[in-house]
Amino acid sequence: MMSRLLIQLTCGPEEPTKAALAFLLGKIAVEAGHDVTLFLVGEGVQLIRKACRDSVVGVGTGPVGDHYAGFVAGGGNICLSTLSSRARGVTDADLADTPARFVFPQDLLQLILDSDKVVTY
Repeated sequence: MMSRLLIQLTCGPEEPTKAALAFLLGKIAVEAGHDVTLFLVGEGVQLIRKACRDSVVGVGTGPVGDHYAGFVAGGGNICLSTLSSRARGVTDADLADTPARFVFPQDLLQLILDSDKVVTY
């Protein structure tokens, strides 16, 4: 039986290695057949912007943009904190051409409760 995994990413381009690790783990998990949701919160919401994620490369963990592409191609889900996004100017336009959606704290709680495992970077 495959697992439901929630990966919460709290950092953004200021911590490129952690950001890349979150997307890399997500990509590996969807490729293995797991149901994976990546939840971007805090500075992590900035990584939904193509220009931002394509410019971030982790030390020893590779480019976020490449891991994002594999994650999305594998059917991974992406949720962004509505509150964090609003505070950082991330809008619906930034979500165009992505499978991402905005969620509120109560939605995050449900994602946590529905997951078999939760990992935070």
